[in-house]
Amino acid sequence: MSPAAGSLDGALVVLVPLFALVLAAVHLFAGRLRVLEVVPRSRWLSVAGGVSVAYVFVHLLPEIGGAAAAIDEADSPLTAVDNHVYIIALLGFVTFYGLERFARETRAAPDDLEAGPPTPSDRAFWLHTASFAAYNALVGYLLVHQEAPDVTGTTFFVVAMALHFVVNDIGLREHHGEVYHRYGRWLLAGAVVFGVVVGYAVTVTELFVNVLFAFLAGGIILNAIKEELPAERQSRFWAFATGAAVYTVLLLVA
Repeated sequence: MSPAAGSLDGALVVLVPLFALVLAAVHLFAGRLRVLEVVPRSRWLSVAGGVSVAYVFVHLLPEIGGAAAAIDEADSPLTAVDNHVYIIALLGFVTFYGLERFARETRAAPDDLEAGPPTPSDRAFWLHTASFAAYNALVGYLLVHQEAPDVTGTTFFVVAMALHFVVNDIGLREHHGEVYHRYGRWLLAGAVVFGVVVGYAVTVTELFVNVLFAFLAGGIILNAIKEELPAERQSRFWAFATGAAVYTVLLLVA
């Protein structure tokens, strides 16, 4: 396990800001990939969803599981609760599910449906965007505070998150349309950079890093799966499974 974060050195000192810009650019330019905005769902989006989920189950959760022992040895209130790390991951899943449902139900209210397409004053749009901005800021923060701060591990994290951001971006673009393109994508791109800046400014304990990674893992699972499951998307199971399998192999041999 890593020491308290903020201890980047070597190539990561240069790579982390570049990686942050890459992740921000995903939201700024994903809308130009028109091939992804089709029904049946583009197989490439399903591949990206599979990669995201594989990263959680093959890399994040084992790392978090290993961290549980360290948390048990720490003087923390978490030690009083069994399976504390996994409960935090569940909390991340439930939190983002709740935000997603609330945003969609707000948008589906009769008054909103009569109003037509989303507008900049649409509260569902701002709630949805704010929740994903917080999510992206957390990803940016953890880009600095990696569990294992090395080039290989950080690169795998960035690739998985970049593909995950593409899936999220297409979903938000479909849901909110032009208002997302005009405002939302800029806020989400900026949130990643903001998270990195905070990561450099604030040094935290290993315990806190583990908690954040667990919470993020739950959010990634929810956000990847919710984009694959709706029937109207006609998702590609084999593309999803292939993305998960290939990335699993890469993580295991790296």
